[in-house]
Amino acid sequence: MKAIVTVLGKDKVGIIADIAILMKDYGINICDISQTLMQEYFTMIMLVDLSAAQVDFTALQKELKTRGEEIGVDIRIQHQDLFDSMHKI
Repeated sequence: MKAIVTVLGKDKVGIIADIAILMKDYGINICDISQTLMQEYFTMIMLVDLSAAQVDFTALQKELKTRGEEIGVDIRIQHQDLFDSMHKI
């Protein structure tokens, strides 16, 4: 199972590292990642593989929300199939 993780917030050192460490700690593989700065705002989209995750999806959502609040960014995760169906034309 794959999911899309989005991150948005004011740029600061360590955002990618913090999120990557969290993913590693839960056995989640980052398959693809794109990040950019738009003036002072940091944006990132990741495609992650949850097949070996050591946490259920709901708990992961809560953990990402909490971690985002701690580091000052908004982190959201959606199942890939839900994301795909929401963005079909």
